[in-house]
Amino acid sequence: MRIKISHNENIIKIRLDDNESSKSLYEQLPFSVKIEDYASIEKIFYPPKKLSIKNSPDGYQAKAGDVTYYAPWGDVAIFYKGFSYADKLIRLGEITEGRDVLKKLEGVEVVVEKDEISN
Repeated sequence: MRIKISHNENIIKIRLDDNESSKSLYEQLPFSVKIEDYASIEKIFYPPKKLSIKNSPDGYQAKAGDVTYYAPWGDVAIFYKGFSYADKLIRLGEITEGRDVLKKLEGVEVVVEKDEISN
Protein backbone atom coordinates (compact mmCIF):
# COMPACT_ATOMS: atom_id res chain seq x y z
CA MET A 1 0.00 0.00 0.00
CA ARG A 2 1.31 3.39 -0.95
CA ILE A 3 -0.02 6.83 -0.13
CA LYS A 4 0.97 10.41 -0.78
CA ILE A 5 0.66 13.64 1.14
CA SER A 6 0.55 16.78 -0.95
CA HIS A 7 0.33 20.55 -0.64
CA ASN A 8 0.55 22.40 -3.94
CA GLU A 9 3.68 21.07 -5.69
CA ASN A 10 5.09 19.55 -2.48
CA ILE A 11 4.59 15.77 -2.44
CA ILE A 12 5.64 13.13 0.06
CA LYS A 13 5.32 9.47 -0.95
CA ILE A 14 4.96 6.79 1.70
CA ARG A 15 5.05 3.00 1.64
CA LEU A 16 2.78 1.58 4.34
CA ASP A 17 3.58 -1.56 6.30
CA ASP A 18 1.23 -4.53 6.26
CA ASN A 19 -0.47 -4.13 9.65
CA GLU A 20 -3.94 -3.35 11.01
CA SER A 21 -3.12 0.27 11.84
CA SER A 22 -1.79 1.00 8.34
CA LYS A 23 -4.81 -0.67 6.73
CA SER A 24 -7.09 1.37 8.97
CA LEU A 25 -5.46 4.60 7.73
CA TYR A 26 -5.56 3.48 4.09
CA GLU A 27 -9.29 2.73 4.31
CA GLN A 28 -10.02 6.34 5.36
CA LEU A 29 -8.36 7.90 2.31
CA PRO A 30 -8.66 10.42 0.78
CA PHE A 31 -8.99 13.29 3.25
CA SER A 32 -7.68 16.82 3.80
CA VAL A 33 -6.16 17.76 7.12
CA LYS A 34 -3.96 20.40 8.74
CA ILE A 35 -0.37 19.29 9.39
CA GLU A 36 1.61 20.77 12.30
CA ASP A 37 5.12 20.58 13.69
CA TYR A 38 5.52 18.90 17.07
CA ALA A 39 8.60 19.15 19.31
CA SER A 40 10.85 20.07 16.35
CA ILE A 41 11.20 16.38 15.45
CA GLU A 42 7.98 15.38 13.73
CA LYS A 43 4.97 16.57 11.75
CA ILE A 44 1.57 15.43 13.00
CA PHE A 45 -1.99 15.27 11.76
CA TYR A 46 -5.21 13.70 12.97
CA PRO A 47 -7.02 11.29 10.63
CA PRO A 48 -10.84 11.51 10.55
CA LYS A 49 -11.18 8.38 12.74
CA LYS A 50 -8.86 6.69 15.21
CA LEU A 51 -6.85 3.85 13.71
CA SER A 52 -7.10 0.21 14.70
CA ILE A 53 -4.40 -0.88 17.14
CA LYS A 54 -5.29 -4.58 16.89
CA ASN A 55 -2.20 -6.83 17.07
CA SER A 56 0.12 -3.83 17.41
CA PRO A 57 3.41 -3.90 19.33
CA ASP A 58 3.74 -2.27 22.76
CA GLY A 59 5.78 0.62 21.37
CA TYR A 60 8.41 1.73 18.88
CA GLN A 61 11.62 3.77 18.59
CA ALA A 62 11.12 6.06 15.61
CA LYS A 63 13.85 7.08 13.20
CA ALA A 64 13.89 9.85 10.60
CA GLY A 65 11.54 8.99 7.75
CA ASP A 66 9.22 6.81 9.82
CA VAL A 67 5.47 7.29 9.64
CA THR A 68 3.82 6.29 12.91
CA TYR A 69 0.59 6.39 14.87
CA TYR A 70 0.55 7.54 18.49
CA ALA A 71 -2.46 5.68 19.85
CA PRO A 72 -3.04 7.69 23.08
CA TRP A 73 -3.52 10.94 21.14
CA GLY A 74 -4.84 9.49 17.87
CA ASP A 75 -2.34 11.33 15.67
CA VAL A 76 -0.20 10.26 12.75
CA ALA A 77 3.40 11.39 13.33
CA ILE A 78 5.95 11.64 10.53
CA PHE A 79 9.45 11.92 11.93
CA TYR A 80 12.16 14.07 10.37
CA LYS A 81 14.50 13.33 13.31
CA GLY A 82 14.92 10.15 15.34
CA PHE A 83 13.18 9.74 18.69
CA SER A 84 13.49 7.54 21.76
CA TYR A 85 11.27 4.53 22.38
CA ALA A 86 7.65 5.48 23.11
CA ASP A 87 4.88 3.25 24.45
CA LYS A 88 1.88 2.94 22.13
CA LEU A 89 3.79 4.36 19.15
CA ILE A 90 3.01 2.15 16.14
CA ARG A 91 5.00 2.18 12.91
CA LEU A 92 2.77 2.63 9.86
CA GLY A 93 5.46 2.83 7.18
CA GLU A 94 8.20 5.04 5.81
CA ILE A 95 8.78 7.93 3.45
CA THR A 96 10.05 6.75 0.06
CA GLU A 97 10.17 10.17 -1.66
CA GLY A 98 10.05 13.77 -0.49
CA ARG A 99 11.77 13.71 2.89
CA ASP A 100 13.12 17.19 2.14
CA VAL A 101 9.54 18.43 1.65
CA LEU A 102 8.41 17.40 5.13
CA LYS A 103 10.00 20.31 7.01
CA LYS A 104 8.34 22.80 4.64
CA LEU A 105 4.86 21.69 5.66
CA GLU A 106 3.78 23.69 8.69
CA GLY A 107 0.27 24.77 9.57
CA VAL A 108 -1.05 24.07 6.07
CA GLU A 109 -3.87 21.93 4.76
CA VAL A 110 -2.58 18.79 3.03
CA VAL A 111 -4.31 16.10 1.01
CA VAL A 112 -3.66 12.53 2.13
CA GLU A 113 -4.60 10.03 -0.57
CA LYS A 114 -3.85 6.66 -2.09
CA ASP A 115 -0.93 6.72 -4.50
CA GLU A 116 -2.72 4.71 -7.18
CA ILE A 117 0.17 4.79 -9.66
CA SER A 118 2.53 3.17 -7.17
CA ASN A 119 0.21 0.48 -5.74
